Amino acid sequence: MMELYGLITGILFGFLLQKGRVLRYDKQIAALRLQDMTIVKFMLSHICVAMVGVYILYDFGLVKLSLKPMILGSVMLGGILFGLGWGMLGYCPGTSLGALGEGRWDSIWGILGMLVGAGIFAEVYPYLQKTVLTWGNLGKITIPQVFGINHWIIILIFIVFTILLFRWLEKKDL
Repeated sequence: MMELYGLITGILFGFLLQKGRVLRYDKQIAALRLQDMTIVKFMLSHICVAMVGVYILYDFGLVKLSLKPMILGSVMLGGILFGLGWGMLGYCPGTSLGALGEGRWDSIWGILGMLVGAGIFAEVYPYLQKTVLTWGNLGKITIPQVFGINHWIIILIFIVFTILLFRWLEKKDL
């Protein structure tokens, strides 16, 4: 049943990516050049909805959170690699798959890059466990835990910030 839920939400998310026109190469590059914030708005909207949905389910005891440790070294290295790949290709991992679904064959390079990167990661993982994956290990923490406040306060602040940012971006015609 979980696979069916995953399939349905994946199809819905792919539909929304396509309808939001965020699969387009020109939108991706414009976002990276800070000229078009459509993708930023799309991502922040989904983050807000997901935060509310996940924490409602969590508060009612319908789900358990499975936190990964916050390891600064791996987050920074992964972010750099992700950003370089996105900047060079013009697609992030999710949008490259969506772009392929729309018939954009150039996205194949990103998909192949992800597969090669995953293979390289698997091969060097034992080395990474002794190095990068130990740098700045803060443990399994959340932002509300860091500040010692209820998660709904953080969610409310994030949503208000997002709305204000959207208003500012609209005024700037971004």
